[in-house]
Amino acid sequence: MKTQYDLIIIGSGPGGYVAAIRASQLGMQVAVVEKESLGGVCLNWGCIPTKALLKSAQVFDYIQNASNYGIQVQDVKPDFKAMIKRSREAAGSMSKGVQFLLKKNKIDTIEGTGKLSKNRAVIVEDAQGTTTTYQANHILVATGGRSRTLPQLPIDHTKIIGYREAMVLQKQPQSIIVVGAGAIGVEFAYFYNAIGTAVTLVEYMPRLLPLEDEDISKAVAKSFTKAGIQVYTNTEVTHVDTQGEHCQVQLKTEAGGVKSLVSEVVLSAVGIVANIEHIGLEDIGVATDQGKVIVDDFYCTNIPGIYAIGDVVKGPALAHVASAEGIVCVEKIAGLHPEPLDYHNLPACTYCQPEVASVGYTEQAAQAAGYKIKVGKFPFSASGKANAAGAKEGFVKVIFDAQYGEWLGAHMVGANVTEMVAEVVVARKLETTAHEIIKSMHPHPTMSEAIMEAVADAYGEGIHL
Repeated sequence: MKTQYDLIIIGSGPGGYVAAIRASQLGMQVAVVEKESLGGVCLNWGCIPTKALLKSAQVFDYIQNASNYGIQVQDVKPDFKAMIKRSREAAGSMSKGVQFLLKKNKIDTIEGTGKLSKNRAVIVEDAQGTTTTYQANHILVATGGRSRTLPQLPIDHTKIIGYREAMVLQKQPQSIIVVGAGAIGVEFAYFYNAIGTAVTLVEYMPRLLPLEDEDISKAVAKSFTKAGIQVYTNTEVTHVDTQGEHCQVQLKTEAGGVKSLVSEVVLSAVGIVANIEHIGLEDIGVATDQGKVIVDDFYCTNIPGIYAIGDVVKGPALAHVASAEGIVCVEKIAGLHPEPLDYHNLPACTYCQPEVASVGYTEQAAQAAGYKIKVGKFPFSASGKANAAGAKEGFVKVIFDAQYGEWLGAHMVGANVTEMVAEVVVARKLETTAHEIIKSMHPHPTMSEAIMEAVADAYGEGIHL
């Protein structure tokens, strides 16, 4: 394998491997350094395997409630080990897919741990401890993130676990306390509850999914409570005692009271932290701030020829964001003229049931930014497709600037809404008006009609409400 490249990328997650492929398409000689499995956390321990688990839970839920669809089924049981096996197989298949894509695009894969060195070099140490130095005109850091740990919640990988352990437990726990109600915590809470584990969800902030619109948070909390999940908000975990057979978890509630809970397992889902340690940033003088690499609009660091994308830079830690950043970065390196990424038009999705999807301003954020707004809402209970599918839970909410008609945001909770939000992303990119959405025929019966109906409601033209 050669040691001189146009571009070396450290990390093969959805930021790194996508950037590598785009760079190769643009004529660069590219190498990717990966210390674990191709595809990074997303393909191996995040996006893909979790969605496989969630699908298993959804299918189990469907079968349990088959009588609602005129089907009689008896003696339904979850096979936890089989679910885990299916999840790992999905991850493995996607990782092999990345391997194929890199090979197809003539991208070299360097196995080992990469570390930046002076004069645009990367020193890679392999599993046997052998080091090799590689040179490149450009080096892109895409090392991703890992579970954040709290002092009062130290992960021991047995009783207090992170998201990785939650995906490969040897047996289904009878009870689990999930600490953190962001996307990761909410998804795991749904999964384990759906297959029969007693779930308690604890969130430090005032509501579940605290970055979502308040109406969305309320809807998810209502759904989870109805499903039997114990939900605590404005609540802090102060201590976990793991000495006995089960975990003794101490909570400090909103009113300042103390509550004690018992659980077989505690899942820490309190966010992620960037992987910027021990990769040589400080050795070559790359500037960081609050655990993130400082970059410009095209992901250049303060050191010429060194770039960073994804979870290691400021912005949402989302796979599709990292991919988009990688493409912008390498296109700029190649001398093209890409637009800087619009961080106000990034879709976010949570794959619990009901699903959550959003883009743009929440109602509260739009008001805080000084907009006078029009708000429209359409419940799936009024949707023909949702009624036929037995998926009446949830709604679509849209927000427009009352003065100029700019589509400020959209927020959805319900079945398959993660497949619907792209319409809003494209419409906002094209600066589409509400009138154009209302006059664009949406097929009937579909869940997507709810977007058109919500927009019509915002402008007093709703038909089916």
